[in-house]
Amino acid sequence: GLWKAVGYSDSNTVKFVQDHGDALYRRSLYTFWKRTSPPPSLTIFDAPNRETTCVRRERTNTPLQALVLLNDIQFVEAARHLAERVRREVPDEAGDEGRIAHLWRMATCRLPDEGELLEVRSLLEEMRVIYRLDEEAAKQLLAVGESKRDETFPVAEHAAWTVICNLVLNLDEVVTKG
Repeated sequence: GLWKAVGYSDSNTVKFVQDHGDALYRRSLYTFWKRTSPPPSLTIFDAPNRETTCVRRERTNTPLQALVLLNDIQFVEAARHLAERVRREVPDEAGDEGRIAHLWRMATCRLPDEGELLEVRSLLEEMRVIYRLDEEAAKQLLAVGESKRDETFPVAEHAAWTVICNLVLNLDEVVTKG
């Protein structure tokens, strides 16, 4: 991979070795940085290099950032766990609106407005239909990452809520204003 291309042949950092278990989920502060090949997702989000101090981070918004947030293993797995948390914390009696409101409040510190609520409910219904018809696609989505999923959560429902959580985590106010 990239490390081999930019590494010295006698270096011990020619091959990237991914952590597993709890070490995999540590903060990026503890990520090993190879100066000639920094972590791609940190680069896309304009992480400062470690050679100088940085008083304030610049805020940028590029299409690559949205692609990382929607597709990177770390963010898809986070969305899956957020879906599990919403299901666990909000009783069934609250319905979809109650769960969406709770999710929105956790992510943005406010409730969704009427238009946002309608859009999210519409997407949730669409995703439910898609994943009920294609359970294999739902299983593939839920298999992303190393952590185990909550097996008590029905597969199609879990996948649909994972998409909703992924959407909310990709909102500008969550990414750059939080």
